[in-house]
Amino acid sequence: MTSASGVTKDLRKLLAFGSGVGIELGATDLEIAVTRVRPTGIRVTGRHTIKDYTTRPAAEWGSEYSRFLRGLGARHLSATVLLPRRDVIVRQVSLPGVASKDVEGAIRFQLDTLHPYGDEEVCWGWSPLAYGAVLVGIARLNTVEKYAALFTGAGVGVSSFTFSAAAVHAAIRLNGHAENAGFVALSRSASGSVEVYGESASRPVFSAEFQISEQRAALLALSELRLPPDTAPMALEQVLPKPTVNPVENDLSRNALPYATALAGACPRLAPSANVLPVEKRKSSSRLVFVPTVVLAAIALLLAVGTVAYSKYAQQQYLKTLDGEIARLRPRAERADALSRQTDALRNRTRLLDQYRSQTRYDLDSINELTRLLEAPTWVSSLELTRDAVRITGETPQAAPLIKILDSSKFFKGSTPDVVVKAANGGDGFTIHATRSGRP
Repeated sequence: MTSASGVTKDLRKLLAFGSGVGIELGATDLEIAVTRVRPTGIRVTGRHTIKDYTTRPAAEWGSEYSRFLRGLGARHLSATVLLPRRDVIVRQVSLPGVASKDVEGAIRFQLDTLHPYGDEEVCWGWSPLAYGAVLVGIARLNTVEKYAALFTGAGVGVSSFTFSAAAVHAAIRLNGHAENAGFVALSRSASGSVEVYGESASRPVFSAEFQISEQRAALLALSELRLPPDTAPMALEQVLPKPTVNPVENDLSRNALPYATALAGACPRLAPSANVLPVEKRKSSSRLVFVPTVVLAAIALLLAVGTVAYSKYAQQQYLKTLDGEIARLRPRAERADALSRQTDALRNRTRLLDQYRSQTRYDLDSINELTRLLEAPTWVSSLELTRDAVRITGETPQAAPLIKILDSSKFFKGSTPDVVVKAANGGDGFTIHATRSGRP
């Protein structure tokens, strides 16, 4: 059974179509790498160094750059440029619980507290990290405009200005990297400094450059990441996606940053990296590079439509089978309903007969109760007994106590005298009616 993370990784590999040009701005040189990303693997199609770009006319080294890309068939590609560390302020901002659509607004709200530039205009960009955090890069507007003018003068189309932490983070996740217990990776920059990159649960990203030994740099990084001191550092090329084809001149152990930058620019939708270049200055690559993605999206859409259509067809077949079973069993159900109705009718008849049988007994008990209550010398000349009432006519020495006597019985209640007259023998002639109580 494939895990969810495995499915995601496979899907990302399937959608990994694109090509990218990564340029690292060095103190004097430009380090350039060109990559071609496909589901079958990553191919580094070229690596080139433009010497002394700071002292040469922009048009001159721009022509050298164009010839290099033209030889690779990549003249249409826009570059992703890795800015020097000194020009970018990098911050990690924790935004737990903030919806994706609200992240940019939340960063903008606290942007002034994230950089030391005061009232100077700045450019900034962000990319998502793990654990509800984001990586934010901030650069002075005049610095970004200076580099943008430099590349425009050289005729180099640029789609992104990014920084090393964002580029490496994006490149690692190009093929669906899963979060793990943490690591520290080391490499050498073009200037010979120790480039350190690491990740951990306590700090999603750590990136720094040191002018110290690799062992000392690794210890500092482990401390910042709160990883065990015995964690073995890796080479940066070990955590980056491994290219299936890599020219000899692209020595990743010497400087892997241009390669990582090219990967970040090849598939920006799958592995986004923070871009501090203003939108209006970005140059997009040819739309032809998106044709494979569009084709795959169309195939995925057709598969989805086919799945929905098959689901409806299967549901119709199921309903048809169900209707057939209902038709086959309907006579039995109707017969069962008829038997149920007959049983209810017989039960009602039996209950009615029981009621009639018990009513006779109840009437006899009521008459017996009246015989007990109306003792001599009281005598009854007329007794009318209905289902819910009794009417008594007779004579007694005193009629008034009869009301209380009748109401004291559990068979009668609400006794009321209708007629009380003096009899010839000096007693009272009476007619009393009372309500019969419920059956005791």
